[in-house]
Amino acid sequence: MIVYPTNSESETVAFGKFLGECIRPFFSEGVIVFLNGELGAGKTTLCRGVLRDFNYFGAVKSPTYTLVEPYQIDIGCINHFDFFRIEHPDELDYIGLEEYFSADTLSLIEWPDRGKGSLPKNDLTISVDFHNEKRVIQMNANSGLGEKVCSKVKRIA
Repeated sequence: MIVYPTNSESETVAFGKFLGECIRPFFSEGVIVFLNGELGAGKTTLCRGVLRDFNYFGAVKSPTYTLVEPYQIDIGCINHFDFFRIEHPDELDYIGLEEYFSADTLSLIEWPDRGKGSLPKNDLTISVDFHNEKRVIQMNANSGLGEKVCSKVKRIA
């Protein structure tokens, strides 16, 4: 497990950029990241940082109502999902969920527990929580690909 504390929104964005840098060499394999944490913990802020590393500088908002925001980048696509409003995983069948997961795609999924049983296995699980007024980011690998990303994070951090 990797634990990384941040003190501000800008530090969370900076960690997201760093994470994007660590994911970049494995992007073509298709990377799936689950993001857990309470409302307002900073999951979307972290996603904004990842997108900044891939040279996307437009607005990054939580796709709470649209369920997914696709971002076309120079090396593929980043899909930012938010399943907060999903009441049952079967609801995801209506958006053609399986079509979003492929090579050359990074999937950032907020509230993945709401899609349990409908989602593919993830490579990384990231939790964003508050402890003693600091934001704490915890990252765990769930696959060989996730292990590669984590080892890169450990080397650079």
